[in-house]
Amino acid sequence: MFGQPEEIGELEGYDLNDIQAGGELIAVTLSGPDTYYEYRGRGFGLQFAMAEDFARTAGTRLRMEMAPDTIALLERLVSGEADLVALELDSASLRQMLEAQPDTMNALPEDFILLRPHWLVRASSDELAAAINRWWRDDNRQRFLAQEQERLKPAKRIRRHMRPPMLSHQKGIISSYDALFQRYAAAVGWDWRLLAAQCYQESGFDPRAVSWAGAQGLMQIMPATAQHLGLARSDVYEPEPNIAAAARYLRELDATFADIRDRHERISYVLAAYNGGVGHVRDAMALAQKNGRNPHRWTDVDPYILGLAQPRFYRDPVVRYGYLRGSETSGYVRQIHARWASYRGAAHAMTAPIPPPDGAKPSRVRPRSEFVITDSVASE
Repeated sequence: MFGQPEEIGELEGYDLNDIQAGGELIAVTLSGPDTYYEYRGRGFGLQFAMAEDFARTAGTRLRMEMAPDTIALLERLVSGEADLVALELDSASLRQMLEAQPDTMNALPEDFILLRPHWLVRASSDELAAAINRWWRDDNRQRFLAQEQERLKPAKRIRRHMRPPMLSHQKGIISSYDALFQRYAAAVGWDWRLLAAQCYQESGFDPRAVSWAGAQGLMQIMPATAQHLGLARSDVYEPEPNIAAAARYLRELDATFADIRDRHERISYVLAAYNGGVGHVRDAMALAQKNGRNPHRWTDVDPYILGLAQPRFYRDPVVRYGYLRGSETSGYVRQIHARWASYRGAAHAMTAPIPPPDGAKPSRVRPRSEFVITDSVASE
């Protein structure tokens, strides 16, 4: 059972020096836009930013994890699976959490230390508590909150010089990179104009584009993804290596969603995963299935991509990866399809609105004639 004295006793000697020796501080929190979420393989959110800063000052890396609820937060802390709870708590909320499960908890408020950031550590972790108290300043929360808000401003989202979306309608020339799109789209089994549409959505055909999240180049590849794909840091802004690496990644994602047998349907899943991550797309598929919709049909899954921006969805038990800025990922897929249709000369481009799940805000889909791709909604 959770919180048994012998289990707690095993952790009595585990403190900051052990964390530093292991090289990793494990913090646990709830998923949310103001706590912690992942975007393109990077962590964001106020609690993440603060925990990462403390870990850096303590000379260790941070591993941030999510728990489905507050009871699970305490369970992981007492069991030793986490070193601290990075969530704004007070003594009253702690007592309520302990009283909520009297049959499974054998822990008391005295077993924990509440710190000035409103974080929680085990009472035996007095060195860790002292280090956090030394690090904490009264303006820390506002400072990190201001940094998060500044980073998310539309004007800060991506630095790029937009090129024309099409160089010559008459000649059918989309960009100066058409030959590269034609060469590398074949590796994914895509129409080259689809790859061109994605590139325009990512960078506006600017090979020097950089996003607020750190994505780089024509196809906005994150540094960790570049390393995984073998894209050298010196080549990240070079058009051909960047597009070639993106094609390799798209091929990986295509294989990941091989269970989507309809190849045209699969394109939407691959695009969504490129923008928001495979885990979030799988979460939306799980929500669709739970609610009686077809997880292999994008029009059934897209509403739950949108829903992952709301607690009732991202804290659902079937969801593993938590909060997603769903309107961005949904819009990303929709706008690439629209531009692809435009590049193909289609008369209409996905103009039918997709009904959201109960409680989720609907996405507005405009007719192609008024469809404009702007920096404020572009992918990072």
